[in-house]
Amino acid sequence: MNRKISVGMAVSIVILAMTVTFSITMLVAMRLFDSTVSSVKEKESMYNKIAEVDRYVRSNDYYTIDETTLYDRLTAGYLLGTGDKYARYYTAQGYTDLMNTQNGTLVGIGVELAIDQSGYAKVTKVYDDSPAHEAGITVGDYLTAVDGTDIKNLTGVEAVQTKLRGESGTTVNVTWLDSEATEHTADLTHSGYNTTTVDYEMLQDNVGYIRVRQFDGSTPSELDYALRSLNAGGAVSFVFDLRDNGGGILEDAISCIDLIVPEGTVAYAEDKNGNRTALGSSTGDSIITQPLVCLVNGNTASAAELFASSLRTMSGARLVGTTTMGKGTIQSSPQRLSDGSAVVVTVAKLLCGDGSSFDGTGLTVDVDRTLTADEQTAYYDYTTSTDPQIQRAVATAQQMTGTTTVSGVNEADSTADSAADSAADSAAAAPAVPAEGEAESGAEGEAASGSEPAASSAGAGE
Repeated sequence: MNRKISVGMAVSIVILAMTVTFSITMLVAMRLFDSTVSSVKEKESMYNKIAEVDRYVRSNDYYTIDETTLYDRLTAGYLLGTGDKYARYYTAQGYTDLMNTQNGTLVGIGVELAIDQSGYAKVTKVYDDSPAHEAGITVGDYLTAVDGTDIKNLTGVEAVQTKLRGESGTTVNVTWLDSEATEHTADLTHSGYNTTTVDYEMLQDNVGYIRVRQFDGSTPSELDYALRSLNAGGAVSFVFDLRDNGGGILEDAISCIDLIVPEGTVAYAEDKNGNRTALGSSTGDSIITQPLVCLVNGNTASAAELFASSLRTMSGARLVGTTTMGKGTIQSSPQRLSDGSAVVVTVAKLLCGDGSSFDGTGLTVDVDRTLTADEQTAYYDYTTSTDPQIQRAVATAQQMTGTTTVSGVNEADSTADSAADSAADSAAAAPAVPAEGEAESGAEGEAASGSEPAASSAGAGE
């Protein structure tokens, strides 16, 4: 039998439900209000402190304040204060230059550079049909000045690269020393040229050697071509040289990994709440079955570390060289601000397909081959046949294929040491320039790590 509820009872239930709902809503609202007020008070305190400093400085400082510089450095200081070591601030002009470099409006002269112990910019690669190539600049030459500014007065490779860039048709004055220490000065006209990120050759005992300088939009097709060419030539193993590869475009690195490893997830992005999102996987459609070796060093970072780690965990590659940088984070694309400037911040941690992270620790190598002080000095004078680290990687590949033994590896090390001594002697005979600072390398137009922007192929070199 159905029991009827009186009107009074129904009204009481409704009122009770409304009361409970109102109470819960008010409780949540009050907590949210308290949190918001606390946040507002903290921000007000921060802004008040800045305003207090601003009033004092404007009233007492002897120097005239450049407002644009002040605002730029305030913003840069804010990012520095977040503790995000990969956060970056671009001034309005800096962001414009970045975009122009990406779209090819700003181009270089067609060289890759490294700052060695001399403090000058050593030419490590010259692109064919580039302004530098036409001017007679060759590998091993030293750039000493750009538009009258001494290279030693510029803060690193990137500053030199920026100084060398310009719009197509404009000129830049470059001074350099050749291998005979003869000084040359010429006005080079900016123009487009083709750049590459992958070099390859067949080394002794059919070891396929592939150097990847960075990962960008052209790298997957270049790597695919290199692998096919070396396979057609009878490669029985592969050495991937990732030294000084600072990363590049993460998606393109994953595409490169897909060319080599079997099916499986390659990488995840993990946000600050621990939520993971798969970034890419390998289809297993194209697999390299030969033994693999990755040659790495302390400048191997981000997407390049993911490449090396993926080949090790998914294809059994061995790592040779020294511990990598340990940059396992993902940065945002530049967020443009209202005044034309832009900011980049870290948005996630980069995890390998097996869930491991190399952020802050780097990848430890299976075969350590640290360069001696003399070898470091001669680093940019080595060839594939004299570079002691390449020779150690080749010996490891040979050991994996059974074409050499442990004693053969040791013999290869001894041979490499002899070659290193010869290269060091050659380095000592290079153009005499005062030694200062540490070696610093970089391809012109270096792409940023993670999801940071990369330079266009037309402007990747300087």
